[in-house]
Amino acid sequence: MTTAEYYCTQCPECNSGLVQDYSKGEYICNKCGYVVVDQVDDYGRESNSTDFEEKSKNVRASGTTSLALHDYGLRTEIAYGSKDYAGKQINYQVAEQMNSIRKWHARSRIISPKERRLSNVLTKINETCACMGLPKTMAETAAMFYRNFENKCKAKGKSISCIAAAAIYLACKKCSIVRSLDEIVKATGITEQDRSNIKLASKYYRTMVMEMGAFSDPRTNKETATVSTFVPVTANTTAVPQASTATVTLAIDQYISKLSNTAKIDIKVERLAIDIAHKTDHHMLADGKAPNGLAAAYIYIASILLGVNVLQRDVSSLSGVTEVTIRNRCKDILTNFKLTLLVKPLAKNTTT
Repeated sequence: MTTAEYYCTQCPECNSGLVQDYSKGEYICNKCGYVVVDQVDDYGRESNSTDFEEKSKNVRASGTTSLALHDYGLRTEIAYGSKDYAGKQINYQVAEQMNSIRKWHARSRIISPKERRLSNVLTKINETCACMGLPKTMAETAAMFYRNFENKCKAKGKSISCIAAAAIYLACKKCSIVRSLDEIVKATGITEQDRSNIKLASKYYRTMVMEMGAFSDPRTNKETATVSTFVPVTANTTAVPQASTATVTLAIDQYISKLSNTAKIDIKVERLAIDIAHKTDHHMLADGKAPNGLAAAYIYIASILLGVNVLQRDVSSLSGVTEVTIRNRCKDILTNFKLTLLVKPLAKNTTT
């Protein structure tokens, strides 16, 4: 037994047990009061309290860092209020002085145009994710993508809303969350009539994918997705990697589930549509085609096979494609594959 282990287990004077004083960081003998070890680091939990206010009082360190904030959350905030720490009312002159200090303190945190641009883009990313109800992980992932893109390329002169929408769309692709680029651009505050911003966001998205290689597979050194609104395999590919097929199937499954839940379609139709999508994933049917159109076609075919009344008009309005697109995708599926239906006879009811 080493000396450190000996001192940490029993008292060297009377060989009694030790008691840890958490407030002073010491190990004290419970019999004679001898201080065996002092300045002990506490690696335990912050506090045993359940109330948020009590936790904030007993916390030993600052809050967690976040990539979604331009200074990673390591900042000093001057709170808004009309009372001091003792609860006394602050007079008018001191309140005006505190407002001026607060304003210049906020300005001094951003000292360069690069930091100002980073702060504006990250603020737009947080606002858009909160508007769309996306989890905090999405904002962190989108902020990480934008930081990497800004380090590799010049983000100067780019639209703040469009580059934020492109980063969120890339994060949705990476985290397998089904959100279209139109939905994200609309959530940033851009009107639907301005289609040039959607094209600009799509251009930024393609640039981010090409510059960072966000969908590259390090094991096979091959891309699992092309630079388009969907993740298909390119048409000139001779051998389709297994990772590419899995990515395409996962996206189609999620689009089918999203459309089924939005349209409140029967769960049997959704399961049959996913089953048909799984059996047709090895074919190059999805090359260059939008996933929402394919998902709508799978749902429409499954509803016809099960005898469920689903209108093309309803599916097209929810999926964001036209009825002609749904009919063309259905024609492609039925032309390239042969569907075999097994009809089970109904059992006769025998009455006695």
